[in-house]
Amino acid sequence: ETGIQLPKLLPTATLRHKVQEWLAEDTPSFDYSGAVVGSKHEEARLLGKADGIIAGVPFFDAVFNELGCKVTWNFKEGDLIRPWREDGTFKPVVLAVVTGPCNQILLGERVALNLLQRACGIATLAKKVVESVRAIGWQGRVAGTRKTTPGFRIVEKYALLIGGADTHRMDLSSMLMLKDNHIWSAGSIKNAVKDAKAVAGFSLKVEVECRNEEEAIEAIEAGADVVMLDNFTGEALFQVAERLKKRSPHIIIETSGGITPATVHQFCSPHVDILSMGNLTQGVTTIDISLKIVKK
Repeated sequence: ETGIQLPKLLPTATLRHKVQEWLAEDTPSFDYSGAVVGSKHEEARLLGKADGIIAGVPFFDAVFNELGCKVTWNFKEGDLIRPWREDGTFKPVVLAVVTGPCNQILLGERVALNLLQRACGIATLAKKVVESVRAIGWQGRVAGTRKTTPGFRIVEKYALLIGGADTHRMDLSSMLMLKDNHIWSAGSIKNAVKDAKAVAGFSLKVEVECRNEEEAIEAIEAGADVVMLDNFTGEALFQVAERLKKRSPHIIIETSGGITPATVHQFCSPHVDILSMGNLTQGVTTIDISLKIVKK
């Protein structure tokens, strides 16, 4: 198999550790309902009941692998499912089949569904936004932010990739971003960037959040790799981004703040490289998916 294989981003040990944490959270002591159903072998169908992009497969599989169950998929990650047909009729789509001891299937059901439904929702929204900006000819990157659910970041960042968006920095250790609080504490943008460069070395980019063009110029002159035009809108964004690019063609320009799927076109300046959107991972509608034991 050639090309980028996104599931290989997830180290086996990390994935298993996260799954064990999630399962322990849901069943910290007795599995009472497991005692009711017992360990007889059962088959359960994973039913997609809303249009969307399939994402989160490695997490879903890892949950049931941990529990000694087998998952057989009828679709691959990134596929679009449409239970709602063009003629207006509805038929749930059988995405996969899970087999194994009944108590183990039900032990993993809610955890696995939570992971899959949220990942599908994020990937679906991300793909919608990316396709929207591509349709008007904008070629920059649509990115998420660090506004993620505690304990779920790896799932949400992975889902952004499945939807064709950029993860942005994974955490505080993967890029150095200087925001208003850092700058105020350091005394100036120049001081903050100087100190950031001293500790980050050559391997980490330094980004500065800027409230106006003057701050962006100060950040560039101080050696920042990326400037974020924060809460810029309309003509001001387009004009400032153009002047900054003409002045410093090497600089990466990001804009953020107030960008939604409905307003994203208003920020698509040809001189802006990155649009970052917190709502790609916050308040996302999950995709309706259920897991049902097959009646015999």
